[in-house]
Parts: sequence; C-alpha cells; structure tokens
Amino acid sequence: MSLTVGAPGVTSDTPSPRIHPLRVLVVLLICVALLAILLLVSIAVGARPIPLPDAWDALRAGGDTTEAIVVRQLRVPRTLLAVIVGIALGVAGAVMQVITRNPLAEPGLLGVNAGASLAVVLSISLLGVSGTLGRMGFALVGAGLAAVMVTWLGMRSATEDVTRLVLAGLALSASMSAVIGVITMFDSRTFDSYRFWMVGALSSADMPTVALLVGPIAVAAVIALLLGAHFNAMALGDDIGTGLGINVRRIRLIGLVVLTVLCGCATAAVGPIGFVGLVVPHVVRLLIGVDQRMVLLMSLLVGPILVLAADILGRLLVRPGELEVGIVTAFVGAPVLLLLVLRVRTGVK
Repeated sequence: MSLTVGAPGVTSDTPSPRIHPLRVLVVLLICVALLAILLLVSIAVGARPIPLPDAWDALRAGGDTTEAIVVRQLRVPRTLLAVIVGIALGVAGAVMQVITRNPLAEPGLLGVNAGASLAVVLSISLLGVSGTLGRMGFALVGAGLAAVMVTWLGMRSATEDVTRLVLAGLALSASMSAVIGVITMFDSRTFDSYRFWMVGALSSADMPTVALLVGPIAVAAVIALLLGAHFNAMALGDDIGTGLGINVRRIRLIGLVVLTVLCGCATAAVGPIGFVGLVVPHVVRLLIGVDQRMVLLMSLLVGPILVLAADILGRLLVRPGELEVGIVTAFVGAPVLLLLVLRVRTGVK
C-alpha cells in the first residue's frame, strides 16, 4: 500500500483510524515503565557515577553530602528539563506532520529554530547577553517573530497553504542562517558563546529554567491533545476535512501557534535539537497506528524517552566528558531520516 499526499501513514482508502485498545494499553505501560527507568538512571549517571540506591536516598532524604548536592542541584533539573523538552519536541513534531500532511516534516521547517538562533546571536553580539534566562527570552521572541512571518507568508492565499508554509519556512530559515553565518564569522566572541548553545545541550539546566517552561509547554500540549479529533479529519485532506465540518484553515492556524510555543520554548532553553520531532511521531504510529489523538498522547511519553536516552548515552560514551544531546540525536536521527525517505519513495507503508 503506497503513501498518498494525506497524513503520514493515512491513505485515501482509510475512512477513519482504528484504535486497538489492548495494544495501546500495552505500549502505554511499556513506555511508562521505560520512562521511569530512564528517570532513575539519569540521576545516577554522569562524570561522577552514583549507585542507584544512593541516588534514590539523596533524592528522597536530601542531606548535604556531595552525592545529595549533585543529585538535587544538577541531575534533577537536567532530568526534568530533558522530560519537558522531549514532550515539547515530540508533540510539536506530531502537530507539524499532520498540519503539513508531510511524513518528513519536523518543527524546524517553520523557521522557529532559525528565528531563535538569530535572536540569540543578535543578543550576544549587540547586547552582550550571556545568561541562560536572557538568551531564553530573546530566543522565544525570535521564534515567535519567525513563526508569525512564516504564517503570514504561507497563509495569504486560500489555496495551497501547506506548500506555501513549507516554502516560506525553508526560505526564511536559509536567510536567517546566512545572517547568523556572517555575524559569527566576524565576531569571534559571539561565535564562542553561540556554538555551545547551538549544538543543543542540557548541561546548563537549573530549576528556574524548568519552572519557566512548565506552564507554556503544558498549556500548548493540552491544546494539541484537544485538537486530536480535528487533526484526524484534516489528515484525510482539506476537502474531506471541510466536508466533515472542520474549519481547516483555523485549525491549521491554531496548530501553528501550538507548534511555535512548544518548539520555541524547547529551542530557547537548550538550543536546537534536531530529529526528535521527526522521529517520535513515526515511532508512535509504528507502535499504535495513525489515530492522531493517540499519536499526540503517546508522543508525551516517547519524546522524553528519546531525549533522556540520548542524554544518558552522551554522558556514558565519553565519560568523564559528555556529548551534547543534540549531537547524539543527530547521530540517531540521520539514519532514521534516510530510512523514512526510502520508505516514502518506494511506497512502503
């Protein structure tokens, strides 16, 4: 069965997605258990390995030992940030693929990553911003402005919104990347500060950052879940969605706003992390099917699992140093992207 221009994994002869409750329940329980294991491993693994019982005691009882300080002040914020970023990127990827009806789409196509990156570069170069919270503020503004520009350019016409959106996002990303390249080429101080942010890292995590992200990401994720039924209709095509009573243009616009908040917050906090938004929806659809309600729900678990696993792997591979999570996800995501391209080109479902 070949893929059509419809939603990823949804074909024209599929009137509605089917849910297999037992399969969904089994996958859900496995994902919850795996996430719980990764949470424990994350607070125990690092440049200073801490046995799991000691890490749990430090987390539960506190104290002023070195292990307790490392667990509470460094690894707990880092673990929580990985979970929040994983949720944001996983759900953003699912939303992006359904509103563009492109199985190879990922949140960066909207220009959010490029907008955040350019704002960070300008804040460092022109204003000398160096703090994490300062960079986050400018990155959020840049991501929002980029999304507004792409949305305005891509939805000016009543037809071919999807194609215009993708082309506008690609064009804007290319232009902003060129500006970033020029600035960092002639400003070594900005380049030195920017290069640590651009690879996507969780090492600078702290509780204020986590607290700042929880609210907007939670609200955006809930809105995405509530739109699941509308996304199912959109997945069958704009004409069919309209025939089913869905205001496709409005739902797509709301989806773009949700996507911008999710991807913008994640990028602002840790830098651009690629491939998570691309891989997570495909993994979920492979496990439970194409019902967008379930895809969005399971992305809340699979996204954190992928980011946490990448972060733990990065800490283990070059101990006592570490590989940033963005580098690890790129190594994992690039082969997956090639496989997805081959599947689409050969018509394999």
